[in-house]
Amino acid sequence: MAKPNYSFEKRQREIAKKKKKEEKLQEKNQRKGSKGPAPDDVTAEPSLTAPAPADADGDAGNN
Repeated sequence: MAKPNYSFEKRQREIAKKKKKEEKLQEKNQRKGSKGPAPDDVTAEPSLTAPAPADADGDAGNN
């Protein structure tokens, strides 16, 4: 029976890992390039703008 070639298996795992990392990086760059902010940033902006109208309404009520 032939013995396993651990060096080959390790190299294949390293190649797969590197490929996955590059794909993630490409996806990240595509998200940055399209429409500017990432979807997480877009959801954060309305929450920041939501208190502003509440403050404006509070100011209008005090007048």
